[in-house]
Amino acid sequence: MASADPFEDVVKSRREEGFAEFEPTRKGLWGRFHEALHTTPALVPLIVLLAALVVFGVLLGGKFFSPFALTLILQQVQIVGVLAAAQALIILTAGIDLSVGAVAVLCSVLMGQITFRYGVPAVAAVPIGLAAGTAIGAVNGWLVSRIKLPPFIVTLGMWQIVLAVNYLYSRNETIRARDIETQAPFLQVLGTKFTLGGAVLTLGVVLMLAVVLGLAYALRSTAWGRHVYAVGDDPEAAQLAGVDRHKTLMSVYMLVGFICGLAGWVMIGRYGSVSPSATTGVIGNIQAITAVVIGGISLFGGRGSILGAFFGALIVGVFELGLRMSGADPQWTYLLIGVLIIAAVTIDQWIRKVTQ
Repeated sequence: MASADPFEDVVKSRREEGFAEFEPTRKGLWGRFHEALHTTPALVPLIVLLAALVVFGVLLGGKFFSPFALTLILQQVQIVGVLAAAQALIILTAGIDLSVGAVAVLCSVLMGQITFRYGVPAVAAVPIGLAAGTAIGAVNGWLVSRIKLPPFIVTLGMWQIVLAVNYLYSRNETIRARDIETQAPFLQVLGTKFTLGGAVLTLGVVLMLAVVLGLAYALRSTAWGRHVYAVGDDPEAAQLAGVDRHKTLMSVYMLVGFICGLAGWVMIGRYGSVSPSATTGVIGNIQAITAVVIGGISLFGGRGSILGAFFGALIVGVFELGLRMSGADPQWTYLLIGVLIIAAVTIDQWIRKVTQ
């Protein structure tokens, strides 16, 4: 009598015919550890983050684990955390975006200038800034997917263009925090603080967490997310499997532009003012890439998670705050971050080499 599972019937017949059977390879502790790193890329940055918390907790005592100190880390990384989420999407498709910081600054400038120069209500100016970021992302995506230009070149050029437009349009004028607070407080709404169980958070931190968790769900549980990974891992195979590479890349770059607009809005809430010379336009790209690399996302595309990039941003924040509280030279932060970047890439290469 045949069983309900045809595969079991085949196995049974093979046994009766005398075919040899092979026991599954037993993996040792090291093999299981490697498999865990391969299947859960965010595990490495999570381990590093917990280790850093323990080390600074031991060195600094209870003051480092105070609600104020821990939430201060979240407040410090809220801009980088949003930009890292955007950068992670691009790197998952085996690209890179050098313009995310500049686009964020331009979006913040547009929101401020449209409000104060043209008298547009801030409630309407914010969506205009978000739309501008999305449009810039669409241009990047079209050049990459249709014209087949390298993402590095496209976004390097866009970075320079956006920086120039930023200064030309704003006339290098800074909108002061006092003016925004009295005339357009909605621009600063993401800087609003609230208390939760002794911890002081801002709406910008809430937005960062919402972006990270939303993208994590979309990449893990939707067809779009699987397409993003497929395009980054092997675009030719993805095309043969029916994945529309152009549509996927366009959606990714447009979403990244929109997220950069959100980062610009977070910047206004964080700093209070709107300045075309904000340092995020120059170093925001490096900070975002640093968080992504430390977060275990492969620069070759197709492997990693948004949560890993978020952990990477937190690692940088923990090192900066911990070293500052211990009175160490700030240059130690750059040294340790540099070591972590090289270590993260080395681990990624090792995982790829062993699994090939």
